Amino acid sequence: MFLKVLLLILFFGVMVCVGLYCRRNATDVSGFVLGGRSVGPWLTAFAYGTSYFSAVIFVGYAGQFGWKYGIASTWIGLGNAFIGSLLAWSILGRRTRIMTQHLSSATMPEFFGRRFESKALKVGASIITFLFLIPYTASLYNGLSRLFEMAFGLNYTVCIVVMAVLTGIYVIAGGYMATAINDFIQGIIMLIGIVAVIAAVLASKGGFLESLKGLATVTDPAVSSTPGVFNSFFGPDPLNLLGVVILTSLGTWGLPQMVQKFYAIKSEDAVKKGTIISTLFAIVVAGGCYFLGGFGRLFSDSIELSASGIPVGGYDAVIPTMLSGLSDILIAIVVILVLSASMSTLSSLVLASSSTITIDFLKGNFIKKMEEKRQVLIMRIFIVVFIVISAAIAIFQYQSALHATSSNSSTFIAQLMGVSWGALAGAFLAPFLYGLYWKRTTKAACWVSFLFGSLLMIANMLFRGSFPAVLQSPINCGAFAMLAGLIIVPLVSLFTPKPDQKLVEESFACYDVKVSVSQKRSLTDL
Repeated sequence: MFLKVLLLILFFGVMVCVGLYCRRNATDVSGFVLGGRSVGPWLTAFAYGTSYFSAVIFVGYAGQFGWKYGIASTWIGLGNAFIGSLLAWSILGRRTRIMTQHLSSATMPEFFGRRFESKALKVGASIITFLFLIPYTASLYNGLSRLFEMAFGLNYTVCIVVMAVLTGIYVIAGGYMATAINDFIQGIIMLIGIVAVIAAVLASKGGFLESLKGLATVTDPAVSSTPGVFNSFFGPDPLNLLGVVILTSLGTWGLPQMVQKFYAIKSEDAVKKGTIISTLFAIVVAGGCYFLGGFGRLFSDSIELSASGIPVGGYDAVIPTMLSGLSDILIAIVVILVLSASMSTLSSLVLASSSTITIDFLKGNFIKKMEEKRQVLIMRIFIVVFIVISAAIAIFQYQSALHATSSNSSTFIAQLMGVSWGALAGAFLAPFLYGLYWKRTTKAACWVSFLFGSLLMIANMLFRGSFPAVLQSPINCGAFAMLAGLIIVPLVSLFTPKPDQKLVEESFACYDVKVSVSQKRSLTDL
Protein backbone atom coordinates (compact mmCIF):
# COMPACT_ATOMS: atom_id res chain seq x y z
CA MET A 1 0.00 0.00 0.00
CA PHE A 2 2.88 2.37 0.79
CA LEU A 3 4.36 1.79 -2.66
CA LYS A 4 1.01 2.40 -4.39
CA VAL A 5 0.38 5.63 -2.50
CA LEU A 6 3.96 6.81 -3.08
CA LEU A 7 3.67 6.28 -6.84
CA LEU A 8 0.32 8.08 -6.91
CA ILE A 9 1.69 11.08 -5.00
CA LEU A 10 4.70 11.23 -7.31
CA PHE A 11 2.47 10.97 -10.39
CA PHE A 12 0.07 13.70 -9.26
CA GLY A 13 2.95 15.93 -8.13
CA VAL A 14 4.58 15.81 -11.57
CA MET A 15 1.26 16.59 -13.33
CA VAL A 16 0.60 19.65 -11.16
CA CYS A 17 4.18 20.93 -11.45
CA VAL A 18 4.01 20.73 -15.24
CA GLY A 19 0.76 22.71 -15.19
CA LEU A 20 2.27 25.45 -13.06
CA TYR A 21 5.44 25.51 -15.20
CA CYS A 22 3.40 26.05 -18.38
CA ARG A 23 1.42 29.02 -17.05
CA ARG A 24 3.64 31.39 -19.04
CA ASN A 25 2.43 29.76 -22.30
CA ALA A 26 -1.24 30.20 -21.43
CA THR A 27 -1.68 33.96 -21.30
CA ASP A 28 -3.63 34.36 -24.58
CA VAL A 29 -6.17 32.31 -26.54
CA SER A 30 -3.68 30.83 -29.02
CA GLY A 31 -1.32 29.85 -26.21
CA PHE A 32 -4.04 28.45 -23.95
CA VAL A 33 -5.93 26.48 -26.63
CA LEU A 34 -3.22 25.60 -29.18
CA GLY A 35 0.12 26.08 -27.45
CA GLY A 36 0.90 28.92 -29.88
CA ARG A 37 0.75 26.44 -32.83
CA SER A 38 4.35 25.50 -32.06
CA VAL A 39 4.06 21.98 -30.63
CA GLY A 40 6.57 19.44 -31.93
CA PRO A 41 5.98 15.93 -33.32
CA TRP A 42 6.61 13.90 -30.14
CA LEU A 43 4.31 16.00 -27.95
CA THR A 44 1.59 16.17 -30.63
CA ALA A 45 1.74 12.45 -31.43
CA PHE A 46 1.59 11.45 -27.76
CA ALA A 47 -1.17 14.00 -27.09
CA TYR A 48 -3.14 12.47 -29.97
CA GLY A 49 -2.57 8.91 -28.76
CA THR A 50 -3.24 9.49 -25.08
CA SER A 51 -6.41 11.47 -25.87
CA TYR A 52 -7.49 8.55 -28.08
CA PHE A 53 -6.96 5.73 -25.57
CA SER A 54 -8.41 6.05 -22.07
CA ALA A 55 -9.84 3.91 -19.28
CA VAL A 56 -12.84 3.46 -21.57
CA ILE A 57 -10.60 1.47 -23.92
CA PHE A 58 -8.53 -0.35 -21.30
CA VAL A 59 -11.34 -1.34 -18.93
CA GLY A 60 -14.59 -0.99 -20.89
CA TYR A 61 -13.90 -1.85 -24.52
CA ALA A 62 -11.02 -4.28 -24.04
CA GLY A 63 -13.03 -6.20 -21.46
CA GLN A 64 -16.28 -6.27 -23.40
CA PHE A 65 -14.97 -6.99 -26.89
CA GLY A 66 -12.22 -9.30 -25.72
CA TRP A 67 -14.95 -11.37 -24.04
CA LYS A 68 -17.20 -11.25 -27.12
CA TYR A 69 -14.67 -11.81 -29.91
CA GLY A 70 -11.67 -13.46 -28.23
CA ILE A 71 -8.25 -12.89 -29.74
CA ALA A 72 -9.90 -11.41 -32.87
CA SER A 73 -10.54 -8.25 -30.83
CA THR A 74 -6.90 -7.38 -31.60
CA TRP A 75 -8.19 -6.22 -35.00
CA ILE A 76 -9.85 -3.29 -33.23
CA GLY A 77 -6.49 -2.08 -31.92
CA LEU A 78 -4.86 -2.51 -35.33
CA GLY A 79 -7.73 -0.60 -36.93
CA ASN A 80 -7.17 2.18 -34.40
CA ALA A 81 -3.49 2.27 -35.38
CA PHE A 82 -3.78 2.22 -39.16
CA ILE A 83 -7.15 3.93 -39.76
CA GLY A 84 -7.52 6.06 -36.64
CA SER A 85 -3.87 7.17 -36.52
CA LEU A 86 -1.88 6.56 -39.72
CA LEU A 87 -4.63 7.50 -42.22
CA ALA A 88 -5.99 10.27 -40.02
CA TRP A 89 -2.59 11.96 -39.83
CA SER A 90 -1.86 11.39 -43.52
CA ILE A 91 -5.19 12.67 -44.83
CA LEU A 92 -6.11 15.34 -42.26
CA GLY A 93 -2.87 16.46 -40.62
CA ARG A 94 -1.29 18.85 -43.12
CA ARG A 95 -4.51 20.25 -44.61
CA THR A 96 -6.05 20.84 -41.19
CA ARG A 97 -2.98 22.71 -39.99
CA ILE A 98 -2.80 24.90 -43.10
CA MET A 99 -6.48 25.81 -43.48
CA THR A 100 -7.25 26.34 -39.80
CA GLN A 101 -4.35 28.77 -39.48
CA HIS A 102 -5.42 30.51 -42.71
CA LEU A 103 -8.98 30.87 -41.38
CA SER A 104 -7.74 31.81 -37.88
CA SER A 105 -9.86 29.06 -36.30
CA ALA A 106 -8.92 27.50 -32.97
CA THR A 107 -11.81 25.00 -32.68
CA MET A 108 -13.79 22.74 -34.99
CA PRO A 109 -17.04 24.80 -34.70
CA GLU A 110 -15.03 27.95 -35.51
CA PHE A 111 -13.65 26.17 -38.59
CA PHE A 112 -17.18 25.46 -39.81
CA GLY A 113 -18.26 29.02 -39.11
CA ARG A 114 -15.36 30.58 -41.06
CA ARG A 115 -15.11 27.98 -43.84
CA PHE A 116 -18.83 28.32 -44.71
CA GLU A 117 -19.26 31.90 -43.45
CA SER A 118 -22.09 30.94 -41.09
CA LYS A 119 -22.38 32.01 -37.47
CA ALA A 120 -25.40 29.68 -37.05
CA LEU A 121 -23.32 26.71 -38.21
CA LYS A 122 -20.64 27.57 -35.66
CA VAL A 123 -23.17 27.84 -32.82
CA GLY A 124 -24.89 24.58 -33.83
CA ALA A 125 -21.58 22.72 -33.91
CA SER A 126 -20.59 24.14 -30.50
CA ILE A 127 -23.86 22.94 -28.92
CA ILE A 128 -23.43 19.43 -30.34
CA THR A 129 -19.82 19.36 -29.12
CA PHE A 130 -20.67 20.42 -25.60
CA LEU A 131 -23.69 18.09 -25.21
CA PHE A 132 -22.00 14.93 -26.44
CA LEU A 133 -18.60 15.41 -24.83
CA ILE A 134 -20.24 15.30 -21.39
CA PRO A 135 -21.35 11.61 -21.50
CA TYR A 136 -17.98 10.66 -23.01
CA THR A 137 -16.20 12.38 -20.13
CA ALA A 138 -18.48 10.71 -17.57
CA SER A 139 -17.55 7.32 -19.04
CA LEU A 140 -13.87 8.00 -18.26
CA TYR A 141 -14.50 8.08 -14.52
CA ASN A 142 -16.42 4.81 -14.63
CA GLY A 143 -13.41 3.00 -16.02
CA LEU A 144 -11.48 3.71 -12.81
CA SER A 145 -13.92 2.47 -10.19
CA ARG A 146 -13.07 -1.23 -9.96
CA LEU A 147 -9.33 -0.72 -10.30
CA PHE A 148 -9.20 1.76 -7.43
CA GLU A 149 -11.42 -0.41 -5.26
CA MET A 150 -9.19 -3.39 -6.02
CA ALA A 151 -5.92 -1.55 -5.36
CA PHE A 152 -6.82 0.82 -2.51
CA GLY A 153 -10.26 -0.07 -1.22
CA LEU A 154 -11.20 3.59 -1.76
CA ASN A 155 -14.72 4.87 -2.24
CA TYR A 156 -15.46 5.48 -5.93
CA THR A 157 -16.68 9.03 -5.28
CA VAL A 158 -13.36 9.92 -3.66
CA CYS A 159 -11.49 8.63 -6.72
CA ILE A 160 -13.61 10.76 -9.06
CA VAL A 161 -13.18 13.92 -7.00
CA VAL A 162 -9.40 13.53 -6.69
CA MET A 163 -8.93 12.83 -10.39
CA ALA A 164 -11.21 15.70 -11.41
CA VAL A 165 -9.53 18.25 -9.11
CA LEU A 166 -5.97 17.37 -10.10
CA THR A 167 -6.77 17.30 -13.83
CA GLY A 168 -8.52 20.64 -13.48
CA ILE A 169 -5.50 22.20 -11.75
CA TYR A 170 -2.96 21.49 -14.48
CA VAL A 171 -5.32 22.21 -17.39
CA ILE A 172 -6.53 25.48 -15.88
CA ALA A 173 -2.97 26.55 -15.06
CA GLY A 174 -1.09 25.55 -18.20
CA GLY A 175 -3.69 25.04 -20.94
CA TYR A 176 -2.78 23.03 -24.04
CA MET A 177 0.98 23.03 -23.49
CA ALA A 178 0.60 21.57 -19.99
CA THR A 179 -1.78 18.99 -21.40
CA ALA A 180 0.66 18.07 -24.19
CA ILE A 181 3.67 17.70 -21.87
CA ASN A 182 1.68 15.67 -19.35
CA ASP A 183 0.30 13.56 -22.21
CA PHE A 184 3.88 12.76 -23.22
CA ILE A 185 4.75 11.66 -19.69
CA GLN A 186 1.50 9.71 -19.38
CA GLY A 187 2.08 8.13 -22.79
CA ILE A 188 5.46 6.74 -21.72
CA ILE A 189 3.78 5.25 -18.63
CA MET A 190 1.10 3.68 -20.85
CA LEU A 191 3.67 2.14 -23.21
CA ILE A 192 5.71 0.58 -20.39
CA GLY A 193 2.64 -0.42 -18.38
CA ILE A 194 0.74 -2.23 -21.12
CA VAL A 195 3.77 -4.32 -22.13
CA ALA A 196 4.48 -5.28 -18.50
CA VAL A 197 0.85 -6.15 -17.79
CA ILE A 198 0.44 -8.33 -20.91
CA ALA A 199 3.61 -10.25 -20.09
CA ALA A 200 2.50 -10.81 -16.47
CA VAL A 201 -1.07 -11.85 -17.29
CA LEU A 202 -0.02 -14.35 -19.99
CA ALA A 203 2.71 -15.71 -17.72
CA SER A 204 0.06 -16.46 -15.11
CA LYS A 205 -1.58 -18.80 -17.65
CA GLY A 206 1.63 -20.54 -18.75
CA GLY A 207 2.80 -18.09 -21.41
CA PHE A 208 1.54 -16.97 -24.83
CA LEU A 209 1.26 -20.37 -26.55
CA GLU A 210 -0.37 -22.04 -23.55
CA SER A 211 -2.83 -19.15 -23.29
CA LEU A 212 -3.74 -19.58 -26.96
CA LYS A 213 -4.29 -23.30 -26.43
CA GLY A 214 -6.46 -22.59 -23.42
CA LEU A 215 -8.51 -20.08 -25.40
CA ALA A 216 -9.06 -22.65 -28.16
CA THR A 217 -10.84 -24.93 -25.68
CA VAL A 218 -13.29 -22.26 -24.49
CA THR A 219 -16.87 -22.72 -25.68
CA ASP A 220 -20.00 -20.61 -25.31
CA PRO A 221 -23.13 -22.03 -27.03
CA ALA A 222 -24.87 -18.67 -26.56
CA VAL A 223 -22.25 -17.06 -28.82
CA SER A 224 -21.21 -19.77 -31.27
CA SER A 225 -21.22 -23.55 -31.62
CA THR A 226 -17.96 -23.50 -33.61
CA PRO A 227 -15.09 -25.03 -31.61
CA GLY A 228 -12.08 -22.79 -31.06
CA VAL A 229 -13.98 -19.71 -32.23
CA PHE A 230 -12.42 -17.43 -29.60
CA ASN A 231 -9.00 -18.41 -30.89
CA SER A 232 -9.89 -17.77 -34.55
CA PHE A 233 -8.79 -15.03 -36.95
CA PHE A 234 -12.10 -13.13 -37.13
CA GLY A 235 -13.89 -14.44 -34.03
CA PRO A 236 -17.54 -15.49 -33.67
CA ASP A 237 -19.15 -12.31 -35.09
CA PRO A 238 -17.10 -10.62 -37.87
CA LEU A 239 -19.89 -8.17 -38.88
CA ASN A 240 -20.27 -6.59 -35.44
CA LEU A 241 -16.49 -6.69 -35.02
CA LEU A 242 -16.23 -4.59 -38.19
CA GLY A 243 -18.70 -2.09 -36.70
CA VAL A 244 -16.48 -1.67 -33.65
CA VAL A 245 -13.39 -1.20 -35.84
CA ILE A 246 -15.15 1.51 -37.88
CA LEU A 247 -16.54 3.37 -34.87
CA THR A 248 -13.32 3.41 -32.85
CA SER A 249 -11.01 4.01 -35.84
CA LEU A 250 -12.80 6.25 -38.32
CA GLY A 251 -14.52 8.10 -35.48
CA THR A 252 -11.34 9.99 -34.52
CA TRP A 253 -11.51 11.85 -37.84
CA GLY A 254 -14.56 13.76 -36.63
CA LEU A 255 -13.92 14.19 -32.90
CA PRO A 256 -13.17 17.84 -32.02
CA GLN A 257 -10.66 17.01 -29.27
CA MET A 258 -8.71 14.76 -31.65
CA VAL A 259 -8.68 16.94 -34.77
CA GLN A 260 -7.67 19.93 -32.65
CA LYS A 261 -4.25 18.30 -32.17
CA PHE A 262 -3.50 19.01 -35.84
CA TYR A 263 -4.24 22.71 -35.36
CA ALA A 264 -1.31 23.06 -32.97
CA ILE A 265 1.44 21.11 -34.73
CA LYS A 266 4.57 23.10 -35.56
CA SER A 267 5.76 22.21 -39.07
CA GLU A 268 5.72 19.89 -42.08
CA ASP A 269 8.53 17.85 -40.60
CA ALA A 270 6.54 17.53 -37.37
CA VAL A 271 3.55 16.18 -39.31
CA LYS A 272 5.67 13.46 -40.96
CA LYS A 273 7.37 12.39 -37.74
CA GLY A 274 4.13 12.63 -35.77
CA THR A 275 2.40 10.28 -38.22
CA ILE A 276 4.95 7.52 -37.56
CA ILE A 277 5.14 8.09 -33.80
CA SER A 278 1.36 8.17 -33.38
CA THR A 279 0.90 4.97 -35.39
CA LEU A 280 3.54 3.04 -33.44
CA PHE A 281 2.07 4.30 -30.16
CA ALA A 282 -1.39 3.07 -31.19
CA ILE A 283 -0.07 -0.35 -32.25
CA VAL A 284 1.44 -0.91 -28.81
CA VAL A 285 -1.25 0.66 -26.61
CA ALA A 286 -4.48 -0.05 -28.50
CA GLY A 287 -3.27 -3.33 -29.99
CA GLY A 288 -1.99 -4.37 -26.57
CA CYS A 289 -5.23 -3.48 -24.74
CA TYR A 290 -7.47 -5.47 -27.07
CA PHE A 291 -4.96 -8.31 -27.32
CA LEU A 292 -4.98 -8.55 -23.52
CA GLY A 293 -8.79 -8.42 -23.40
CA GLY A 294 -8.95 -11.27 -25.88
CA PHE A 295 -7.75 -13.67 -23.17
CA GLY A 296 -10.48 -12.61 -20.72
CA ARG A 297 -12.39 -15.89 -20.94
CA LEU A 298 -9.41 -17.76 -19.51
CA PHE A 299 -10.36 -16.12 -16.20
CA SER A 300 -14.03 -17.12 -16.31
CA ASP A 301 -13.50 -19.36 -13.28
CA SER A 302 -12.91 -16.18 -11.24
CA ILE A 303 -15.86 -14.26 -12.72
CA GLU A 304 -19.44 -14.92 -11.65
CA LEU A 305 -21.60 -15.42 -14.74
CA SER A 306 -25.33 -14.96 -15.23
CA ALA A 307 -27.55 -17.63 -16.81
CA SER A 308 -26.95 -16.02 -20.22
CA GLY A 309 -23.17 -16.21 -19.80
CA ILE A 310 -22.63 -12.47 -19.15
CA PRO A 311 -20.37 -11.48 -16.24
CA VAL A 312 -22.58 -10.56 -13.27
CA GLY A 313 -20.47 -7.52 -12.49
CA GLY A 314 -20.69 -6.42 -16.12
CA TYR A 315 -18.01 -6.56 -18.79
CA ASP A 316 -16.19 -3.82 -16.91
CA ALA A 317 -15.27 -6.50 -14.33
CA VAL A 318 -13.27 -8.61 -16.82
CA ILE A 319 -10.00 -6.66 -16.97
CA PRO A 320 -9.84 -5.94 -13.20
CA THR A 321 -10.37 -9.66 -12.55
CA MET A 322 -7.52 -10.51 -14.92
CA LEU A 323 -5.26 -8.09 -13.05
CA SER A 324 -6.30 -8.92 -9.49
CA GLY A 325 -3.72 -11.71 -9.12
CA LEU A 326 -0.73 -9.56 -10.12
CA SER A 327 1.99 -8.47 -7.72
CA ASP A 328 1.65 -5.22 -5.77
CA ILE A 329 4.17 -3.41 -7.96
CA LEU A 330 2.33 -4.41 -11.15
CA ILE A 331 -1.04 -3.40 -9.70
CA ALA A 332 0.49 -0.03 -8.81
CA ILE A 333 1.71 0.29 -12.41
CA VAL A 334 -1.75 -0.62 -13.71
CA VAL A 335 -3.39 2.04 -11.55
CA ILE A 336 -0.95 4.68 -12.81
CA LEU A 337 -1.46 3.36 -16.37
CA VAL A 338 -5.24 3.74 -16.23
CA LEU A 339 -4.97 7.08 -14.43
CA SER A 340 -2.62 8.30 -17.16
CA ALA A 341 -4.97 7.16 -19.90
CA SER A 342 -7.99 8.72 -18.22
CA MET A 343 -6.45 12.04 -17.15
CA SER A 344 -4.91 12.65 -20.58
CA THR A 345 -8.24 12.10 -22.31
CA LEU A 346 -10.13 14.08 -19.68
CA SER A 347 -7.80 17.08 -20.03
CA SER A 348 -8.24 17.01 -23.81
CA LEU A 349 -12.03 16.83 -23.54
CA VAL A 350 -12.44 19.64 -21.02
CA LEU A 351 -10.11 21.91 -23.00
CA ALA A 352 -12.00 21.25 -26.24
CA SER A 353 -15.37 21.80 -24.58
CA SER A 354 -14.48 24.99 -22.69
CA SER A 355 -12.81 26.58 -25.73
CA THR A 356 -15.82 25.70 -27.90
CA ILE A 357 -18.34 27.23 -25.50
CA THR A 358 -16.25 30.38 -25.03
CA ILE A 359 -15.03 31.05 -28.57
CA ASP A 360 -17.92 29.64 -30.60
CA PHE A 361 -20.99 30.12 -28.41
CA LEU A 362 -20.48 33.10 -26.09
CA LYS A 363 -18.06 35.28 -28.05
CA GLY A 364 -19.89 37.48 -30.54
CA ASN A 365 -23.32 36.09 -29.58
CA PHE A 366 -23.84 36.86 -25.91
CA ILE A 367 -20.66 38.82 -25.19
CA LYS A 368 -19.99 41.13 -28.11
CA LYS A 369 -16.54 42.34 -27.05
CA MET A 370 -14.29 39.80 -25.41
CA GLU A 371 -10.61 40.56 -24.93
CA GLU A 372 -7.96 37.83 -24.97
CA LYS A 373 -7.48 37.74 -21.19
CA ARG A 374 -11.24 37.61 -20.62
CA GLN A 375 -11.60 34.73 -23.07
CA VAL A 376 -8.90 32.76 -21.26
CA LEU A 377 -10.56 33.48 -17.89
CA ILE A 378 -13.98 32.32 -19.14
CA MET A 379 -12.43 29.15 -20.61
CA ARG A 380 -10.87 28.38 -17.24
CA ILE A 381 -14.24 28.86 -15.55
CA PHE A 382 -15.93 26.51 -18.03
CA ILE A 383 -13.25 23.89 -17.48
CA VAL A 384 -14.38 23.81 -13.85
CA VAL A 385 -18.06 23.69 -14.88
CA PHE A 386 -17.47 20.88 -17.37
CA ILE A 387 -15.47 18.78 -14.89
CA VAL A 388 -18.12 19.23 -12.17
CA ILE A 389 -21.01 18.25 -14.49
CA SER A 390 -19.28 15.15 -15.86
CA ALA A 391 -18.12 14.05 -12.40
CA ALA A 392 -21.65 14.48 -11.02
CA ILE A 393 -23.07 12.36 -13.85
CA ALA A 394 -20.47 9.65 -13.20
CA ILE A 395 -21.24 9.59 -9.46
CA PHE A 396 -24.99 9.51 -10.09
CA GLN A 397 -24.63 6.67 -12.60
CA TYR A 398 -22.44 4.69 -10.22
CA GLN A 399 -24.95 5.03 -7.39
CA SER A 400 -27.74 4.00 -9.75
CA ALA A 401 -25.76 1.02 -11.00
CA LEU A 402 -25.39 -0.29 -7.45
CA HIS A 403 -29.15 -0.83 -7.40
CA ALA A 404 -29.49 -1.98 -11.00
CA THR A 405 -29.35 -5.49 -12.46
CA SER A 406 -26.26 -6.60 -14.30
CA SER A 407 -28.17 -6.66 -17.60
CA ASN A 408 -28.95 -2.99 -17.21
CA SER A 409 -25.44 -1.85 -16.36
CA SER A 410 -23.12 -4.40 -17.91
CA THR A 411 -22.18 -2.40 -21.00
CA PHE A 412 -22.61 1.12 -19.68
CA ILE A 413 -19.09 2.34 -20.47
CA ALA A 414 -19.20 1.06 -24.04
CA GLN A 415 -22.73 2.46 -24.57
CA LEU A 416 -21.79 5.92 -23.30
CA MET A 417 -18.74 6.07 -25.53
CA GLY A 418 -20.66 4.62 -28.50
CA VAL A 419 -23.38 7.26 -28.27
CA SER A 420 -20.87 10.12 -27.85
CA TRP A 421 -18.48 9.03 -30.58
CA GLY A 422 -21.33 8.16 -32.94
CA ALA A 423 -23.06 11.53 -32.51
CA LEU A 424 -19.92 13.68 -32.75
CA ALA A 425 -18.20 11.82 -35.59
CA GLY A 426 -21.52 11.16 -37.37
CA ALA A 427 -22.23 14.90 -37.31
CA PHE A 428 -18.75 16.31 -38.02
CA LEU A 429 -16.58 13.77 -39.85
CA ALA A 430 -17.99 14.18 -43.37
CA PRO A 431 -18.45 18.00 -43.35
CA PHE A 432 -14.93 18.49 -41.96
CA LEU A 433 -13.27 16.10 -44.41
CA TYR A 434 -15.11 17.44 -47.46
CA GLY A 435 -14.63 21.00 -46.20
CA LEU A 436 -10.85 20.50 -46.34
CA TYR A 437 -10.78 18.86 -49.76
CA TRP A 438 -13.89 19.68 -51.84
CA LYS A 439 -14.82 23.21 -52.93
CA ARG A 440 -18.39 22.21 -53.79
CA THR A 441 -19.32 21.34 -50.16
CA THR A 442 -22.30 23.45 -49.09
CA LYS A 443 -23.60 24.89 -45.85
CA ALA A 444 -26.86 22.94 -46.26
CA ALA A 445 -24.92 19.66 -46.48
CA CYS A 446 -23.21 20.50 -43.18
CA TRP A 447 -26.56 21.10 -41.49
CA VAL A 448 -28.02 17.84 -42.78
CA SER A 449 -24.98 15.91 -41.52
CA PHE A 450 -25.10 17.67 -38.14
CA LEU A 451 -28.78 16.84 -37.65
CA PHE A 452 -28.60 13.30 -39.05
CA GLY A 453 -25.65 12.19 -36.89
CA SER A 454 -26.81 13.74 -33.61
CA LEU A 455 -30.54 12.96 -33.91
CA LEU A 456 -29.88 9.38 -35.05
CA MET A 457 -27.81 8.67 -31.94
CA ILE A 458 -30.35 10.37 -29.65
CA ALA A 459 -33.09 8.24 -31.21
CA ASN A 460 -30.95 5.13 -30.78
CA MET A 461 -30.47 5.95 -27.11
CA LEU A 462 -34.19 6.58 -26.46
CA PHE A 463 -35.88 4.10 -28.84
CA ARG A 464 -33.25 1.43 -29.33
CA GLY A 465 -35.78 -1.42 -29.56
CA SER A 466 -37.41 0.14 -32.63
CA PHE A 467 -34.18 0.04 -34.66
CA PRO A 468 -33.21 -2.90 -36.93
CA ALA A 469 -31.38 -5.57 -34.97
CA VAL A 470 -27.95 -4.69 -36.40
CA LEU A 471 -28.37 -1.01 -35.43
CA GLN A 472 -29.64 -1.59 -31.89
CA SER A 473 -26.03 -1.54 -30.77
CA PRO A 474 -24.97 2.12 -30.29
CA ILE A 475 -21.58 1.11 -31.67
CA ASN A 476 -22.98 -0.18 -34.95
CA CYS A 477 -25.38 2.76 -35.13
CA GLY A 478 -22.50 5.19 -34.63
CA ALA A 479 -20.47 3.50 -37.38
CA PHE A 480 -23.53 3.72 -39.68
CA ALA A 481 -23.91 7.45 -38.90
CA MET A 482 -20.29 8.12 -39.93
CA LEU A 483 -20.47 6.15 -43.18
CA ALA A 484 -23.87 7.62 -44.05
CA GLY A 485 -22.48 11.13 -43.57
CA LEU A 486 -19.81 10.44 -46.20
CA ILE A 487 -22.64 9.81 -48.69
CA ILE A 488 -25.09 12.46 -47.44
CA VAL A 489 -22.74 15.44 -47.65
CA PRO A 490 -21.81 15.10 -51.36
CA LEU A 491 -25.39 14.24 -52.35
CA VAL A 492 -26.90 17.23 -50.54
CA SER A 493 -24.10 19.48 -51.84
CA LEU A 494 -24.88 18.53 -55.44
CA PHE A 495 -28.60 19.26 -55.02
CA THR A 496 -28.26 22.56 -53.15
CA PRO A 497 -27.03 25.95 -54.44
CA LYS A 498 -23.29 26.27 -54.97
CA PRO A 499 -21.35 28.07 -52.24
CA ASP A 500 -20.10 31.60 -52.89
CA GLN A 501 -17.17 31.19 -55.28
CA LYS A 502 -15.17 34.06 -53.81
CA LEU A 503 -15.49 32.62 -50.28
CA VAL A 504 -14.39 29.17 -51.49
CA GLU A 505 -11.39 30.48 -53.41
CA GLU A 506 -10.29 32.54 -50.41
CA SER A 507 -10.51 29.47 -48.15
CA PHE A 508 -8.56 27.22 -50.52
CA ALA A 509 -5.98 29.86 -51.48
CA CYS A 510 -3.85 28.74 -48.52
CA TYR A 511 -3.01 25.48 -50.31
CA ASP A 512 -1.53 27.33 -53.30
CA VAL A 513 0.92 29.52 -51.39
CA LYS A 514 4.43 28.98 -52.75
CA VAL A 515 7.09 27.87 -50.28
CA SER A 516 10.81 27.17 -50.69
CA VAL A 517 12.24 23.86 -49.55
CA SER A 518 15.61 22.17 -49.83
CA GLN A 519 16.22 19.48 -52.47
CA LYS A 520 16.51 16.83 -49.79
CA ARG A 521 12.76 17.33 -49.28
CA SER A 522 11.68 17.81 -52.89
CA LEU A 523 13.38 17.08 -56.25
CA THR A 524 13.45 19.97 -58.73
CA ASP A 525 13.19 19.88 -62.53
CA LEU A 526 16.60 21.08 -63.76
